[in-house]
Amino acid sequence: MSLPAELSRQLDVMVEERGLPSRSQLIAELIRDELAEHGAALRPEDMLAGTITLVYRGDMGRVRHQLAQTQGEYLKEVISSQHVFLEDDQSLEVMLVQGPARRLRNLCDALRKVRGVQQLRLFTTTALLPPLHEQDQAWRQEGHQAA
Repeated sequence: MSLPAELSRQLDVMVEERGLPSRSQLIAELIRDELAEHGAALRPEDMLAGTITLVYRGDMGRVRHQLAQTQGEYLKEVISSQHVFLEDDQSLEVMLVQGPARRLRNLCDALRKVRGVQQLRLFTTTALLPPLHEQDQAWRQEGHQAA
């Protein structure tokens, strides 16, 4: 692979600043990110796992309530959520999500519509969480009963 000299120099600086062992490792990471995003756009029914990171203002009306309500509408996709308060009445929230690419994009669009949301980023991967419900079913078949 060949790169323009300036782009190659910037890439080498990034590798050094991140303390990576090689340029190849950084390039592979960037390619994986782009392939996951490209696949999600081309195959909207493919299952993806990932995170949604939000920054929002807590003093904007009922923003926390609206965000929780939206997450409730996507209960199958939102696995968990972590929230911390930031300075100046801002909040940071990270959601662990899994579901069809189309549903995850719809969830992001719904969250963006909430007044007070300032930043939102979806990061996805094609690696999925283990099928917990199937494991639970196998456990029951072994003779165990649910509590």
